Amino acid sequence: MIIFKKRIDISNYIVNYKKTSGKIGFIPTMGALHKGHISLIEASKKTDTLTICSIFVNPTQFNNTADFEKYPVTIEKDIDMLEKAGCNVLFLPSVEEIYPADSSTTLPYELGFIETVLDGKYRPGHFQGVCNVVQRLLDIVQPNTIYLGQKDYQQCMVIKKLTELIQSPTQIIVCPTLRESDGLAMSSRNMRLTSVERIKAIRISEVLLFIKQEIKPGNLQDLKQRCINYLTNEGYNVDYVEIADATNLILLQNWDGKTKLVALVAAFLNEVRLIDNRIVNED
Repeated sequence: MIIFKKRIDISNYIVNYKKTSGKIGFIPTMGALHKGHISLIEASKKTDTLTICSIFVNPTQFNNTADFEKYPVTIEKDIDMLEKAGCNVLFLPSVEEIYPADSSTTLPYELGFIETVLDGKYRPGHFQGVCNVVQRLLDIVQPNTIYLGQKDYQQCMVIKKLTELIQSPTQIIVCPTLRESDGLAMSSRNMRLTSVERIKAIRISEVLLFIKQEIKPGNLQDLKQRCINYLTNEGYNVDYVEIADATNLILLQNWDGKTKLVALVAAFLNEVRLIDNRIVNED
């Protein structure tokens, strides 16, 4: 695996590589890698001739400075995992490489409705930061395909909107959420959980499964409130439990029994904010 730390070096490498007409698959991450990330590497390797991963903890998408400072950093372990997975290139830039002092200020992205709900509501500015860094990474890597995990459901939709806004030809592939044996969605933030919190963390996946099992056509408010009450009684500080149209994230108060739904949860377990989602009714 080749490691680049300078954007000029990886850009030159990619320019030369593209002369071979190979396909580039890209997996942007913030490190603290787990099997979910590796599944994205594996998906790329099945299709692309060159698989590139980036590790960059992006400061512009954290609306809480303490959260940014506490984000787990495990570079040596990450590199070992990527090498074993057969990743071809790792881009490991500094903040100055991604946000050079002489770079132009990115104008606000017109994300529309998608930025006003769920994490967009509870983390103001978060998705602007996500778009800022993803556009810069796409400009550097110039991938044919970008691979994202379904656990960040809203973020996947935001990045799809970004590619439309900037008219990027990059194809987006969303891969299934990987879970621990007890159902907890794999996440870098799980590293911050204490042993006691780790046991309680499965309550979120339990709530999503409960919604899937109990949902019926008609009003959805009582079902959502029961889930909020359950998590609150378990010691969570709940941002939201919502049920939305899976195609556009419009939040639903009533269900016609036909619309494809996604249930989404975000809640704090002490200092750690956990998110998860589940498609409620398959096609």
